[in-house]
Amino acid sequence: MGEYVQVQTSIPSREKGLEIARSIIDAHLGACAQVVGPMLSTYRWKGEVRVDEEYLLLVKTTAERYPDLEAHIRGMHSYSVAEIISVPINSGLSSYLQWMDEETQAPGG
Repeated sequence: MGEYVQVQTSIPSREKGLEIARSIIDAHLGACAQVVGPMLSTYRWKGEVRVDEEYLLLVKTTAERYPDLEAHIRGMHSYSVAEIISVPINSGLSSYLQWMDEETQAPGG
């Protein structure tokens, strides 16, 4: 078993989150993708403090698949500066981690 990460990105709508989640799973870039929310995000953008409703997309994947996952999310994301953050998974149930390995194998790999 290799190294694992949870990747998160904030997205503007539930529908967009589900679209991205499904495409990630279809491409074997993540073993599991969850859309959480809605939530309120407070941030500064172009000098203005904003509060917007967003959703959080959480993806469990391997560190090896992260670069392809990041590129995939960037290609589908509507934000010009998308939050795409990878957090290491330090430990987990071995059978779950093994399942992650199996589900994130590149097609034909």
